[in-house]
Amino acid sequence: MSDTHTTDLTGKVALVTGGTRGIGRTCALFLARDGARVAICGRNPNTAREAAEGIAAECGGDVRGYGCEISEPGSVAGLVKQVAAELGPIGILVNNAGITRDGLLMRMKDDDWNAVLHANLFGAFYACRAVARDMVKQRWGRIINVSSIIGLRGQAGQANYAASKAGLIGFTKSLAQEFGSRNITANVVAPGYIETDMTAVLSEEHRSGILSQVPLGRLGSCEDIAHVVRFLAGEGSGYMTGAVLQVDGGLGM
Repeated sequence: MSDTHTTDLTGKVALVTGGTRGIGRTCALFLARDGARVAICGRNPNTAREAAEGIAAECGGDVRGYGCEISEPGSVAGLVKQVAAELGPIGILVNNAGITRDGLLMRMKDDDWNAVLHANLFGAFYACRAVARDMVKQRWGRIINVSSIIGLRGQAGQANYAASKAGLIGFTKSLAQEFGSRNITANVVAPGYIETDMTAVLSEEHRSGILSQVPLGRLGSCEDIAHVVRFLAGEGSGYMTGAVLQVDGGLGM
């Protein structure tokens, strides 16, 4: 994994939701490499701890894993409280946790709609609300919400996912306006199709169809996203807030 550009995040505490694999894990690795103390969370506490140990071993940083049900406000509040007690008040929040339950609208069950909205949108709301007080006290904060190209352009069969990811964009812009005077930025990263477990299930035909629309001619990597997240977490992005950064190989043009 090539990684030559660094940002100094020494003394900062970061929380990455959905940080046990894929984009979240790579973001956690990059932030830890740059000196942040990093907490990751996943549904299974044992899996989260194992992933954290793996990241820490890879970068030599301070990385801890926690169990959390992101769609439950009490679980999220408890997580933030525990991280603050063990690592310090959170200054960088990466809301990356997300799920899909695809289906055409006319066949979509209430449970599939609710599960996706609760995990992808409500979870980000619960996490932002839980960290906001400490960020305001610090008069510094970086909120980075991971949306999707689907939130900008929609996708047949993904009405629930598109709604959750589009909602995240409006939510983030509102936070940018609420917290700007406290030196807290809120920005969105909107990945295109990235090589993860979610895209591994695509058929060759579907994959070829996607690649034909991507000017750069490839799917993105988790590192492509993590580089942008790292930038948004540091001082170099201090005059950016309410922005939506499309990291999609040009697919969204």
